[in-house]
Amino acid sequence: MPVRISPSILSADFANLERDLGRIATADLVHVDVMDGHFVPNLTIGLPVVERLRQVSPVPLDVHLMIDDADRWAPRYAELGAFSVTFSAEAAADAVATARAIRSSGARASIAVKPGTPVEPYLETLDEFDMILVMTVEPGFGGQSFQADTMPKLARAREAVRASGLDVWLEVDGGIDTETIVTAVAAGADTVVAGSAVYGGDPAERIAALRAAAATVALSS
Repeated sequence: MPVRISPSILSADFANLERDLGRIATADLVHVDVMDGHFVPNLTIGLPVVERLRQVSPVPLDVHLMIDDADRWAPRYAELGAFSVTFSAEAAADAVATARAIRSSGARASIAVKPGTPVEPYLETLDEFDMILVMTVEPGFGGQSFQADTMPKLARAREAVRASGLDVWLEVDGGIDTETIVTAVAAGADTVVAGSAVYGGDPAERIAALRAAAATVALSS
């Protein structure tokens, strides 16, 4: 299956979000970063804005929560109609219970791990998640450089998913462009988040370029 492209509106114009959502209609998803200024040192948007984005977005919402108390808040974003809700492993007291609550509210449940967080504990309960997000930068700000040393972690997750036979997506977020997407897909990513690499030019052209770069891995494998 082709790699899914999920542009991050963190790099969009916040004064024209509906317009900039329309510019990524050829993407598979839209990555919506919710930050609370506590779990990460940045503050973005919350429930009311995400609800409105869902109403006007041409593609499903891939909501990424970088907030404290994920157990409490993650299901609320699922209730709004998000397609997928990702919460940070480091912010959840009970990751399995939170994933189940997200699923029961109608969304795909995803867990994110920071570059320094081991993925192995979550591979033991793969059937509880629909996606694992391997952060390839420290969460909080866009425009950071891709950390290639996270790729062995991604490869281990891919091996575990393959062995399980489950339909668990593997997403990467941080520093993705037409070069690093090749590295990420080769290591096992099937879903990629790209911010400035999409919104730094014509979004439709940038999305097409990312798809073409990712396809070279599939063609050569």
